Parts: sequence; C-alpha cells; structure tokens
Amino acid sequence: MFWKRKAKKKDDAEADAASTTAKDTEETEDAEAGSDADADAAAEERSGDVEETDAAAESDEDADGKEAETDVEGGGSELPVERVEIPGTLEVDGEEYEVVTNTWIVQVDEDGVVVVNPGQDAKAVLDAVGDREIYLVACTNGYQPHIAGAVEVAERDEAPIAVHPRELRRWRKVHGVEHNPEIEAEGGGRLTIGDVELEILATPGTAPGSLSYYFPHLKVVCSGDTLLAGQLGTVGEGYLDYTTQLASVGEVLLSLPEETRVLPSTGEETTIGAESKNFDSWVAGE
Repeated sequence: MFWKRKAKKKDDAEADAASTTAKDTEETEDAEAGSDADADAAAEERSGDVEETDAAAESDEDADGKEAETDVEGGGSELPVERVEIPGTLEVDGEEYEVVTNTWIVQVDEDGVVVVNPGQDAKAVLDAVGDREIYLVACTNGYQPHIAGAVEVAERDEAPIAVHPRELRRWRKVHGVEHNPEIEAEGGGRLTIGDVELEILATPGTAPGSLSYYFPHLKVVCSGDTLLAGQLGTVGEGYLDYTTQLASVGEVLLSLPEETRVLPSTGEETTIGAESKNFDSWVAGE
C-alpha cells in the first residue's frame, strides 16, 4: 500500500524558489545589456561578495563546530518525538477499566508530524502538535482509548486516518459509519509521506488487527499494546491471545535493529535491545 503526501510548506518553498529564479534571470539579462566595463565591474563586485560569503560560512562552521557535525550524523533521528498521556476508559467484556494511554506525536520532517493513537482528549493532542501540519493519524488498533480523538485530530488538517480493516467494527462503535478511515492499513504495507517511508507491521495479539508503525529514518517503532517496557501488553487484566502476541513480538518487533526506540501505548519507552533480553522469560511464561 502506498500513500504520498507532500507538505504544504514545501509547495510554498518551491513557489518562492521559482520566483527567485525568474528574478535572477531578469537581473542577468540587464547586466548583459550594459557595457563590457560595467559587466567587468559587476563581476568583480560579485566575486568580492562570494569571498565574503565563503569567509562568513567558514566562520559559522568554526563557531558551530561539534553541533553541526552531530546534526549530519544524527540525520532524522534528531527530530522530536513527543508523548501526551491521556486518561480514558477501556471496556472489555462488559467491564470498564480506567487507563492512561500514550499518544505519540512523531515529527517526520521539518514541517509536519504523524499522530499515533489519539486518545480521548483531542484538544490536548492538538495543543501539543501546535502549528505543525498533521500528515497522518495512525491507530494501532480499534480500542476506544486509542481512537476516540482520531476524527477531531485528523479534521484540522484534513489528514487521512489509518486503521486495520479487522478493527473497523470497533471503530464504528465509537465513530459510526460516517467517519470511515481513509486508509485500511495492513501489515507489510508502506506509506510514503513526502520523502519519508513509514512501514506498517502486523502485530496481532491484543486485537486481531493490531499494528505497529515503524519509522526507519528515526529508528522508532510505535508498538501499541503489543510490547510495553519490560512486559507484553494486556487487554483489561489479561491477555487476549498470548501465543499470537508472543509471536508478533519475537518474529516481527524483535527483528528490528537493537537501537530502535519502542514507543508503547502505555508507560515509558524502551528499546528493542532491552526487550530482547526479556523474551525467553516470556516464552517460559514467567
């Protein structure tokens, strides 16, 4: 599956660049129309400007020093990832549980973000996003604490919503049939957002359509309920399908690079390397 969105601000930048190019062309034609002497003088003046610019650049480079080097090495990993903790209620088999879930705001480029699991306080999520553009709202499953704010958050920038088709029944209980997600996301697919690719990983267990969203350029995976820090996620007070969930962790999530940050649906973040050390004890049922 492929979906591509180009940031609005990038379109404006391209328009400005085209305008600047046209202006430069006019100035070049005017210079050529003048006398040879004027052209030589102008060339000499421009040469001086270039030398001054180069000197300024070298000065800035020396001043920035190690900071500039870090930006180059870090690349996309330097973009911020923010967590908004939102209280909510989860209903399982007629029982209600008070929960606190994480909404993750993942900045994928300089202009915009992907919002993962907007909970039951859309205003808090939008306040955290601020004036950045929302490219996509991604849901890891159809439980209410993960999807309740999805429509309101997505509507602000007319962003599409991604949900697994097997979670549509839960989705419609919350949002009805008039707000169907634009993207029926399934494992193995990819979404292209500008120059960035987002991988969709099938990680069933806590729900038949549980998904994780992997951002390779950031080395970040949003694991939903499937994998938490130090434990497998539960639904209510127990496991929905422990064996399937364990397979999702062992075969899918733990195959990611060890340094990958794991952003779960509740609690603190962890890493793939840290959770790999716990896997044998989970297999043993400890």
